[in-house]
Amino acid sequence: MSGREIVVCDLMQQNYRYRLTAEPGSDFAPDFRPELTPAEMLALGVFGGRYMTDCREEFPASWFRHARLCHEAHLPELNYFGVNASQPLSLWRERGWIHPDDPRGWFQWSCRYYLGRRSEDDRRQIQRWKAMARHLAQLRLHCAAGDATCRPRQRQALLHWAYDTR
Repeated sequence: MSGREIVVCDLMQQNYRYRLTAEPGSDFAPDFRPELTPAEMLALGVFGGRYMTDCREEFPASWFRHARLCHEAHLPELNYFGVNASQPLSLWRERGWIHPDDPRGWFQWSCRYYLGRRSEDDRRQIQRWKAMARHLAQLRLHCAAGDATCRPRQRQALLHWAYDTR
């Protein structure tokens, strides 16, 4: 699969092209170790099911086999923790968190990274992922061990960033 060119034609990108330079799920930066794969995240329930409903051609069919998706609306009940932990894309754009190559944000970048794309934005995105770890410290400080009902919004946000707090 390495070396293959991907051509993206979805609602947010037309004829965007990238090349896979690593094998799927391997050759990650040493300081980037997500706890969940994109397929696992989609099956657990992230982004109210609204994310990537028009991207099935770009990614492996297996990622969508058990995905909890809804093309029509963002439904927090589809999220693993049943709460809304998303910020609107407009806010992400406003804050400069969106790179032109990945107009949907971090999860799109991470899916493409997992698939084998490497880009100029990798270091920035990995730093953003690492910064989310501060929320793990908050869970340890405020929640009893094994209490998955404590701070569900924070847990869902961490799930959106491939941290598994179940």
